[in-house]
Amino acid sequence: MKRYAVYYSPREPTFACRANEWLGRDPATGQALPQPVLAGVGDPHTLTSEPRRYGFHGTLRAPFRPAGGVSGEMILDRVAMLAARLAPVVCEGLRLEILHGFLALTPVGCKAALSNFAARVVEGTDDLRAPLTEAEIARRHPERLSPRQRQLLDRWGYPHVMEEFRFHLTLTDRLDHPEPVREALETHFAPVLPRPFAIEDLCLFGEDPSGRFHLLHRYALTG
Repeated sequence: MKRYAVYYSPREPTFACRANEWLGRDPATGQALPQPVLAGVGDPHTLTSEPRRYGFHGTLRAPFRPAGGVSGEMILDRVAMLAARLAPVVCEGLRLEILHGFLALTPVGCKAALSNFAARVVEGTDDLRAPLTEAEIARRHPERLSPRQRQLLDRWGYPHVMEEFRFHLTLTDRLDHPEPVREALETHFAPVLPRPFAIEDLCLFGEDPSGRFHLLHRYALTG
């Protein structure tokens, strides 16, 4: 694997299946899935190219290249250790939002607990990552970041961590006209949205040479 990441990936099968089908790919098997055609949406394949590559997920530790001397086995062991120390986070539920032009599910009622949880994942994995290259920094468009976000990028390898963290489950690419898609997805996902919504695992994902991410291991939170 070129890079690794620590994500939330749903355990509940009905929710997971509906999300994977919408994006057109199962990150656990790598299998392409037929996507549902929703009224007023058009071709879902053209709306979901970026989230399909990553698989349905919520970011806890953004993708990173392993540091020199860090093996895949060492990363597996570290994530297992973190999962044994951290307790699940329980939220009231999920809601569908438009975030900077793309559609995502966001949690309700657990902001402080979830931010603290994600910060511990970032802190607990930071020594595993290689320093950012100039090209990797450029891809984050540092000229568009706030001074604080640039500090976080330099310190933790990603600008949207700590107080800048916002957990979300991406459902589309950026859209010129997101509102009709939002309405269709509200109806499509409403029957399967978990309530309460719980983060019960740390999921280790890996990026293959083609740029697609795969669910490698799921570790239950038992702390």
